[in-house]
Amino acid sequence: MSSVSDEKKVLEGLSNFNQQVITAIYDQYFPEVYRYVLYRMSDSPLAEDIASDVFVRLLEATQNGRAPRTNLKGWLLSTASHIVMDHLRRKYRRPEEEIFDTMPDLGPSIAFEIDQREQNRVVNDAYAKLTPEQQNVLALRFGQGYSIEETAYLMNKKVNAVKALQFRALASLQREVGEVENE
Repeated sequence: MSSVSDEKKVLEGLSNFNQQVITAIYDQYFPEVYRYVLYRMSDSPLAEDIASDVFVRLLEATQNGRAPRTNLKGWLLSTASHIVMDHLRRKYRRPEEEIFDTMPDLGPSIAFEIDQREQNRVVNDAYAKLTPEQQNVLALRFGQGYSIEETAYLMNKKVNAVKALQFRALASLQREVGEVENE
């Protein structure tokens, strides 16, 4: 959707439940929403479920007269962010222990796997301690590969605010991961 008039036409088609428009929206935006969620969740099947739920919510919002009026992409990514946060809150309240397969694997050594898992856990724990806005800016910048300007637009913030938010998020991650390594 290259122009404002194109996006208005798409949003009109959406509000009229035009099947071709809905299919085009799904085809165009599902990969981006999926990558965003996958970056935040690191679980492919869960990312697919959440990304699909975003589009279900788009149709429900349209049916209830609460469809996005501008910036469809921003609405989709914002909705994905809210769903991810809800999922993480539920998971935090009821933590789950992972059960690993006990069958021997001809892949990397067990020591390497344990080191990788521990590193991932440390980074994920540090990431979870960031504010939702910091998590969002990192997901958009590094998970989705958006520029500072695109991230600012999607987050409805000024470019300098996004730069500062990204700087603080990375500094916080570095402090948190550094503290774990020093212990």
